[in-house]
Amino acid sequence: MPQKTFYLETFGCQMNVHDSERVIGTLISQGYRQVSCIEAADLILYNTCSIRDKAEQKVFHRLADHKRLRAQGKRFGVLGCVAQQEGAKIFDRAPHVSLVCGSASYRNLPQMLVQIEAGQRVTGLDDRETDECFETEFTARTNPHRGYITIIEGCDKFCAYCVVPLTRGKERSRASDSVLAEARQMADLGYREIQLLGQNVNSYQDPTRKKSFSELLAAVGGIPGIKRVRFTTSHPRDFGRDIIEAIEAVPTLCDHVHLPVQSGSTRVLDAMQRLYTREQYLERISWMKGARRRISITTDVIVGFPGESEAEFEQTLSLVKEVEYDGIFGFKYSPRPNTPALNLEDRVPDPEKVRRLAILNEHQREIQRLSNKRYLGSIIEVMVEGKNELRQQWTGRTSQNKVMNFTAAEGREPGLGTFVQVVTTECFPNSLAGEMVV
Repeated sequence: MPQKTFYLETFGCQMNVHDSERVIGTLISQGYRQVSCIEAADLILYNTCSIRDKAEQKVFHRLADHKRLRAQGKRFGVLGCVAQQEGAKIFDRAPHVSLVCGSASYRNLPQMLVQIEAGQRVTGLDDRETDECFETEFTARTNPHRGYITIIEGCDKFCAYCVVPLTRGKERSRASDSVLAEARQMADLGYREIQLLGQNVNSYQDPTRKKSFSELLAAVGGIPGIKRVRFTTSHPRDFGRDIIEAIEAVPTLCDHVHLPVQSGSTRVLDAMQRLYTREQYLERISWMKGARRRISITTDVIVGFPGESEAEFEQTLSLVKEVEYDGIFGFKYSPRPNTPALNLEDRVPDPEKVRRLAILNEHQREIQRLSNKRYLGSIIEVMVEGKNELRQQWTGRTSQNKVMNFTAAEGREPGLGTFVQVVTTECFPNSLAGEMVV
């Protein structure tokens, strides 16, 4: 009997990417084989994101593009946030779909697969009050050198613009012993960089009460064989000095913190239900700026939130100038289903959102252009991630999460996943360039 096959496409954030790795592991453990060609798959899955409307629409376009394959006996499944958000309505919009499954129901995939194979339609939607996390014995990791570990799922913050609390459920943390066991296993398998994940990763609460988030960071960083530990995404309300102290004390913890601000206006932050003020956010920035080693700081910013005035947008620009971020992910506000912001008035016209985002990006580009000049002539450790054959350049990342493109002397080419020393010879707004030190 031929082996069952599946195709999986992932949309959205690193959490979704890692969720897909665990889904793949589960499917393989159930006798499926992953294929890269959609026409060769018996089961076609889309792991979805609903943070922004564009990502959501992509999924339905994919389903429409490939519904002709249903006549060949192929089955379709929608996983993740759009599945949880839309629920059984997906069957109405795309009748050829057999599976609709939210992220907290992935633990039930083995039983769902049996039902799908029997020709049934299956809906696995999350109970927001569930205390269960999705853990699997086999994770099909896509990178042999860097791996993700989800330590907390869900969100209790209920920002006015965000669907995550509705699509991923309440915050629920894994036991620290379970996290550390997975990290040790990864180290034994040769992984050198680990990234701890969570919608609000620093809101972690060990259900066994053994370790705080900063203590867990330090413990993962102390595992033999692990060279780098990253974490994302942090919420400002739960960001304490102890995190900075851990970064200072443990050399393997990377010099990088992603701390979304969203707006520089306290009034807008309050309307967003962000749970902190501009001043409180800047206090946390001051802790990082005062650290013994330079910490790279990146952030998320939303422009055009309902009611945001020109003066309040200028407050965001002034905060960006004051902090001098190493990188910004800027977004136009996008109305999302069932969120409180849908009921707010004074909507900012889309052309104005476009204008504000362009101004924000231009301000940030200039900040990065000037900021990256400080690295000229310095020698930086880089983890090698790949090679651009056309340019004959290697590429990798620094501890501060900066992209470094570099050359290596003939006969001294580095291996993927290794750590090399690179002298910086050029700088650009979004990357550095250099030569490997022999």
